[in-house]
Amino acid sequence: MATLYTHQDSNIRKTWLMMIVFLVVVGVLGYFLYWYFGNPIILVIAGAFAILQVAGSYWFSDKIVLSMSGAKRASREAHFELYNITENLAITAGLPNPKLYIIDEQVPNAFATGRDPEHAVIAVTTGLLTTLNRTELEGVIAHEMSHIGNRDILIMTVAVMLVGFVMIVSDIAIRSAIFGGGRRNSRSDGKAGSAIAIIGFALLILSPIFAMVMNMSISRKREYLADASGALLTRYPDGLANALEKISAHGGKMKRANKSTAHLFISNPFGGSVKSIFATHPPVEERIKRLRMFQ
Repeated sequence: MATLYTHQDSNIRKTWLMMIVFLVVVGVLGYFLYWYFGNPIILVIAGAFAILQVAGSYWFSDKIVLSMSGAKRASREAHFELYNITENLAITAGLPNPKLYIIDEQVPNAFATGRDPEHAVIAVTTGLLTTLNRTELEGVIAHEMSHIGNRDILIMTVAVMLVGFVMIVSDIAIRSAIFGGGRRNSRSDGKAGSAIAIIGFALLILSPIFAMVMNMSISRKREYLADASGALLTRYPDGLANALEKISAHGGKMKRANKSTAHLFISNPFGGSVKSIFATHPPVEERIKRLRMFQ
Protein backbone atom coordinates (compact mmCIF):
# COMPACT_ATOMS: atom_id res chain seq x y z
CA MET A 1 0.00 0.00 0.00
CA ALA A 2 1.28 3.50 -0.88
CA THR A 3 2.37 5.68 2.01
CA LEU A 4 4.01 9.07 2.45
CA TYR A 5 7.36 7.31 2.32
CA THR A 6 6.83 5.22 -0.82
CA HIS A 7 9.02 7.39 -3.03
CA GLN A 8 11.62 8.77 -0.60
CA ASP A 9 14.35 6.23 -1.44
CA SER A 10 13.77 6.81 -5.15
CA ASN A 11 14.02 10.58 -4.69
CA ILE A 12 17.26 10.28 -2.73
CA ARG A 13 18.74 8.23 -5.58
CA LYS A 14 17.48 10.79 -8.11
CA THR A 15 19.10 13.59 -6.10
CA TRP A 16 22.48 11.87 -6.13
CA LEU A 17 22.06 11.10 -9.83
CA MET A 18 21.25 14.77 -10.49
CA MET A 19 24.39 15.82 -8.62
CA ILE A 20 26.53 13.35 -10.60
CA VAL A 21 25.05 14.49 -13.92
CA PHE A 22 25.64 18.08 -12.86
CA LEU A 23 29.31 17.38 -12.12
CA VAL A 24 29.72 15.62 -15.46
CA VAL A 25 28.05 18.46 -17.40
CA VAL A 26 30.15 21.14 -15.70
CA GLY A 27 33.27 19.00 -16.21
CA VAL A 28 32.56 18.65 -19.94
CA LEU A 29 31.84 22.37 -20.23
CA GLY A 30 35.06 23.14 -18.38
CA TYR A 31 37.07 20.79 -20.61
CA PHE A 32 35.66 22.36 -23.76
CA LEU A 33 36.58 25.84 -22.53
CA TYR A 34 40.05 24.57 -21.60
CA TRP A 35 40.39 23.15 -25.14
CA TYR A 36 39.00 26.28 -26.76
CA PHE A 37 41.08 28.84 -24.87
CA GLY A 38 44.08 26.60 -24.18
CA ASN A 39 44.10 27.52 -20.48
CA PRO A 40 44.14 24.63 -17.95
CA ILE A 41 43.21 26.98 -15.12
CA ILE A 42 39.67 27.11 -16.54
CA LEU A 43 39.27 23.36 -16.03
CA VAL A 44 40.52 23.58 -12.44
CA ILE A 45 38.20 26.49 -11.64
CA ALA A 46 35.18 24.72 -13.22
CA GLY A 47 35.84 21.57 -11.20
CA ALA A 48 36.32 23.47 -7.93
CA PHE A 49 33.15 25.50 -8.41
CA ALA A 50 31.15 22.40 -9.32
CA ILE A 51 32.21 20.59 -6.15
CA LEU A 52 31.53 23.64 -3.98
CA GLN A 53 28.14 24.12 -5.62
CA VAL A 54 27.08 20.52 -4.98
CA ALA A 55 28.12 20.77 -1.33
CA GLY A 56 26.50 24.17 -0.91
CA SER A 57 23.26 23.11 -2.58
CA TYR A 58 22.92 20.23 -0.13
CA TRP A 59 23.72 22.12 3.07
CA PHE A 60 22.58 25.70 2.43
CA SER A 61 20.06 25.76 -0.45
CA ASP A 62 17.06 25.90 1.93
CA LYS A 63 18.45 29.01 3.64
CA ILE A 64 19.10 30.62 0.28
CA VAL A 65 15.55 29.84 -0.91
CA LEU A 66 14.04 31.31 2.26
CA SER A 67 16.14 34.44 1.86
CA MET A 68 15.19 34.82 -1.81
CA SER A 69 11.50 34.52 -0.86
CA GLY A 70 11.73 37.01 1.99
CA ALA A 71 10.41 34.44 4.48
CA LYS A 72 10.49 35.17 8.22
CA ARG A 73 10.10 32.71 11.10
CA ALA A 74 6.46 32.39 12.23
CA SER A 75 5.68 32.83 15.91
CA ARG A 76 3.33 30.43 17.68
CA GLU A 77 1.46 33.30 19.33
CA ALA A 78 0.66 35.10 16.08
CA HIS A 79 -0.02 31.96 14.01
CA PHE A 80 -1.40 29.45 16.50
CA GLU A 81 -3.80 27.78 14.04
CA LEU A 82 -1.00 27.23 11.52
CA TYR A 83 1.13 25.60 14.22
CA ASN A 84 -1.79 23.51 15.42
CA ILE A 85 -2.63 22.19 11.95
CA THR A 86 1.01 21.46 11.11
CA GLU A 87 1.72 19.64 14.37
CA ASN A 88 -1.41 17.48 14.04
CA LEU A 89 -0.48 16.51 10.47
CA ALA A 90 3.12 15.81 11.47
CA ILE A 91 1.91 13.40 14.17
CA THR A 92 -0.42 11.68 11.67
CA ALA A 93 2.35 11.38 9.09
CA GLY A 94 4.95 10.28 11.66
CA LEU A 95 7.25 13.18 10.76
CA PRO A 96 9.16 15.72 12.86
CA ASN A 97 7.52 19.13 13.17
CA PRO A 98 8.87 21.35 10.37
CA LYS A 99 9.91 24.92 11.05
CA LEU A 100 7.26 27.40 9.94
CA TYR A 101 7.92 30.61 8.03
CA ILE A 102 5.72 33.44 6.80
CA ILE A 103 6.11 35.33 3.52
CA ASP A 104 4.55 38.80 3.56
CA GLU A 105 2.70 38.45 0.25
CA GLN A 106 -1.01 38.84 -0.46
CA VAL A 107 -0.88 36.18 -3.19
CA PRO A 108 -1.90 32.83 -1.61
CA ASN A 109 0.93 30.32 -1.95
CA ALA A 110 3.21 27.97 0.01
CA PHE A 111 6.27 25.78 -0.35
CA ALA A 112 8.40 23.27 1.56
CA THR A 113 12.18 23.06 1.54
CA GLY A 114 15.08 21.47 3.41
CA ARG A 115 17.46 18.56 2.89
CA ASP A 116 15.56 16.01 5.04
CA PRO A 117 12.54 15.77 7.40
CA GLU A 118 14.71 16.73 10.39
CA HIS A 119 15.64 20.02 8.69
CA ALA A 120 12.37 20.68 6.86
CA VAL A 121 10.70 24.06 6.50
CA ILE A 122 7.20 25.04 5.38
CA ALA A 123 6.64 28.62 4.30
CA VAL A 124 3.22 30.13 3.62
CA THR A 125 2.17 33.58 2.48
CA THR A 126 -0.01 35.90 4.54
CA GLY A 127 -2.45 35.79 1.63
CA LEU A 128 -2.82 32.03 2.01
CA LEU A 129 -3.70 32.39 5.71
CA THR A 130 -6.36 35.05 5.02
CA THR A 131 -7.84 33.40 1.89
CA LEU A 132 -8.31 29.80 3.03
CA ASN A 133 -10.49 28.32 5.76
CA ARG A 134 -9.13 25.71 8.19
CA THR A 135 -9.86 22.59 6.09
CA GLU A 136 -8.39 24.21 2.98
CA LEU A 137 -5.28 25.32 4.87
CA GLU A 138 -5.00 21.79 6.25
CA GLY A 139 -5.08 20.45 2.68
CA VAL A 140 -2.24 22.76 1.63
CA ILE A 141 -0.10 21.90 4.66
CA ALA A 142 -0.76 18.18 4.05
CA HIS A 143 0.45 18.68 0.47
CA GLU A 144 3.68 20.26 1.75
CA MET A 145 4.07 17.58 4.44
CA SER A 146 3.84 15.03 1.65
CA HIS A 147 6.74 16.71 -0.15
CA ILE A 148 8.69 16.34 3.09
CA GLY A 149 7.70 12.71 3.64
CA ASN A 150 8.48 11.75 0.05
CA ARG A 151 11.85 13.57 0.23
CA ASP A 152 10.75 15.77 -2.67
CA ILE A 153 12.18 18.74 -0.80
CA LEU A 154 15.71 17.41 -1.26
CA ILE A 155 15.59 16.91 -5.02
CA MET A 156 13.53 20.06 -5.65
CA THR A 157 15.66 22.32 -3.45
CA VAL A 158 18.96 20.99 -4.81
CA ALA A 159 17.61 21.52 -8.33
CA VAL A 160 17.26 25.25 -7.60
CA MET A 161 21.00 25.59 -7.11
CA LEU A 162 22.30 23.14 -9.69
CA VAL A 163 20.12 24.23 -12.60
CA GLY A 164 20.83 27.86 -11.81
CA PHE A 165 24.58 27.21 -11.76
CA VAL A 166 24.57 25.37 -15.09
CA MET A 167 22.74 28.32 -16.66
CA ILE A 168 25.24 30.81 -15.22
CA VAL A 169 28.28 28.78 -16.33
CA SER A 170 26.84 28.37 -19.82
CA ASP A 171 26.06 32.09 -20.11
CA ILE A 172 29.55 33.12 -18.97
CA ALA A 173 31.16 30.58 -21.29
CA ILE A 174 29.20 31.73 -24.35
CA ARG A 175 29.98 35.40 -23.65
CA SER A 176 33.67 34.59 -23.15
CA ALA A 177 33.80 32.62 -26.38
CA ILE A 178 32.06 35.38 -28.35
CA PHE A 179 33.74 38.45 -26.89
CA GLY A 180 36.97 36.94 -25.57
CA GLY A 181 38.12 35.38 -28.82
CA GLY A 182 39.08 31.80 -29.59
CA ARG A 183 42.36 29.97 -29.34
CA ARG A 184 45.19 31.18 -31.46
CA ASN A 185 47.17 27.99 -32.08
CA SER A 186 47.13 25.36 -34.79
CA ARG A 187 45.40 22.70 -32.71
CA SER A 188 42.11 24.55 -33.29
CA ASP A 189 42.43 24.09 -37.07
CA GLY A 190 41.20 21.22 -39.17
CA LYS A 191 38.03 19.16 -39.32
CA ALA A 192 38.53 17.59 -35.89
CA GLY A 193 38.91 21.00 -34.27
CA SER A 194 35.85 22.31 -36.05
CA ALA A 195 33.81 19.30 -34.97
CA ILE A 196 34.85 19.72 -31.34
CA ALA A 197 34.03 23.41 -31.49
CA ILE A 198 30.56 22.75 -32.91
CA ILE A 199 29.82 20.06 -30.31
CA GLY A 200 31.13 22.27 -27.52
CA PHE A 201 29.05 25.28 -28.48
CA ALA A 202 25.98 23.08 -28.93
CA LEU A 203 26.51 21.78 -25.40
CA LEU A 204 26.92 25.31 -24.06
CA ILE A 205 23.62 26.34 -25.61
CA LEU A 206 21.59 23.18 -24.95
CA SER A 207 22.79 22.19 -21.44
CA PRO A 208 20.87 24.93 -19.58
CA ILE A 209 17.74 24.21 -21.64
CA PHE A 210 18.02 20.48 -20.92
CA ALA A 211 18.61 21.17 -17.21
CA MET A 212 15.57 23.44 -17.03
CA VAL A 213 13.27 21.01 -18.87
CA MET A 214 14.44 18.13 -16.64
CA ASN A 215 13.78 20.25 -13.55
CA MET A 216 10.29 21.23 -14.70
CA SER A 217 9.40 17.65 -15.59
CA ILE A 218 10.43 16.41 -12.14
CA SER A 219 8.49 19.21 -10.47
CA ARG A 220 5.22 18.49 -12.29
CA LYS A 221 5.35 14.80 -11.35
CA ARG A 222 6.11 15.70 -7.72
CA GLU A 223 3.03 17.96 -7.54
CA TYR A 224 0.66 15.20 -8.62
CA LEU A 225 2.19 12.81 -6.10
CA ALA A 226 2.03 15.36 -3.28
CA ASP A 227 -1.63 16.09 -4.07
CA ALA A 228 -2.48 12.39 -3.82
CA SER A 229 -0.40 11.87 -0.68
CA GLY A 230 -1.90 14.98 0.93
CA ALA A 231 -5.41 13.70 0.25
CA LEU A 232 -4.42 10.37 1.79
CA LEU A 233 -3.07 12.16 4.85
CA THR A 234 -6.16 14.30 5.56
CA ARG A 235 -8.73 11.81 4.24
CA TYR A 236 -10.48 14.86 2.80
CA PRO A 237 -9.36 15.60 -0.79
CA ASP A 238 -11.97 18.37 -1.12
CA GLY A 239 -9.93 20.50 1.29
CA LEU A 240 -6.93 20.69 -1.07
CA ALA A 241 -9.13 20.81 -4.18
CA ASN A 242 -11.02 23.83 -2.83
CA ALA A 243 -7.75 25.45 -1.79
CA LEU A 244 -6.32 25.04 -5.28
CA GLU A 245 -9.46 26.59 -6.76
CA LYS A 246 -9.12 29.65 -4.51
CA ILE A 247 -5.39 29.97 -5.12
CA SER A 248 -5.76 29.76 -8.90
CA ALA A 249 -8.71 32.15 -8.87
CA HIS A 250 -6.55 34.81 -7.22
CA GLY A 251 -4.16 34.70 -10.18
CA GLY A 252 -1.73 37.29 -8.81
CA LYS A 253 2.03 37.44 -9.22
CA MET A 254 4.19 37.32 -6.12
CA LYS A 255 6.41 40.38 -5.61
CA ARG A 256 9.51 38.26 -5.10
CA ALA A 257 8.67 35.61 -7.70
CA ASN A 258 11.82 33.97 -9.03
CA LYS A 259 12.17 31.53 -11.92
CA SER A 260 14.74 29.41 -10.08
CA THR A 261 12.42 28.80 -7.09
CA ALA A 262 9.03 28.79 -8.85
CA HIS A 263 8.80 24.98 -8.95
CA LEU A 264 8.92 24.79 -5.13
CA PHE A 265 5.58 26.52 -4.64
CA ILE A 266 2.23 24.74 -4.57
CA SER A 267 1.07 27.09 -7.34
CA ASN A 268 2.90 29.09 -10.01
CA PRO A 269 4.11 32.27 -8.21
CA PHE A 270 3.95 34.18 -11.50
CA GLY A 271 0.20 33.58 -11.76
CA GLY A 272 -1.69 31.75 -14.48
CA SER A 273 -1.14 28.24 -15.79
CA VAL A 274 1.30 27.79 -18.66
CA LYS A 275 0.76 24.49 -20.49
CA SER A 276 4.21 23.75 -21.91
CA ILE A 277 7.33 21.71 -21.23
CA PHE A 278 8.68 24.76 -19.39
CA ALA A 279 5.69 25.00 -17.02
CA THR A 280 6.67 24.54 -13.38
CA HIS A 281 3.28 23.08 -12.41
CA PRO A 282 0.69 20.77 -13.99
CA PRO A 283 -2.61 22.43 -15.00
CA VAL A 284 -4.59 23.23 -11.86
CA GLU A 285 -7.77 21.97 -13.54
CA GLU A 286 -6.20 18.53 -13.93
CA ARG A 287 -4.96 18.54 -10.34
CA ILE A 288 -8.44 19.38 -9.04
CA LYS A 289 -10.03 16.75 -11.30
CA ARG A 290 -7.71 14.06 -9.93
CA LEU A 291 -8.43 15.08 -6.34
CA ARG A 292 -12.19 14.93 -6.94
CA MET A 293 -11.72 11.33 -8.14
CA PHE A 294 -10.67 10.34 -4.60
CA GLN A 295 -14.22 10.92 -3.33
